[in-house]
Amino acid sequence: MTKVDHNLDTSGLTCPEPVMMLHNKIRDIAAGEVLEILATDPATTRDIPKFCAFLGHELIDQQQEGEHYRYWVRKAAPSV
Repeated sequence: MTKVDHNLDTSGLTCPEPVMMLHNKIRDIAAGEVLEILATDPATTRDIPKFCAFLGHELIDQQQEGEHYRYWVRKAAPSV
């Protein structure tokens, strides 16, 4: 299991709020740290992987647990 450095709970929020909160939170953490995101919006299954691919962050894993979605994202190192 990956060590989680930070948590973000977006439960009850709908698109685009979870990704907006993710964008703000990931700016505040160090490169290489892992952020665990909890969401209830099914649109995050599409939005969070696209967010990671576009910005170069690593989507370590994603899981659905009933009505909840969990994501583990490792922040990418800044581009040189």
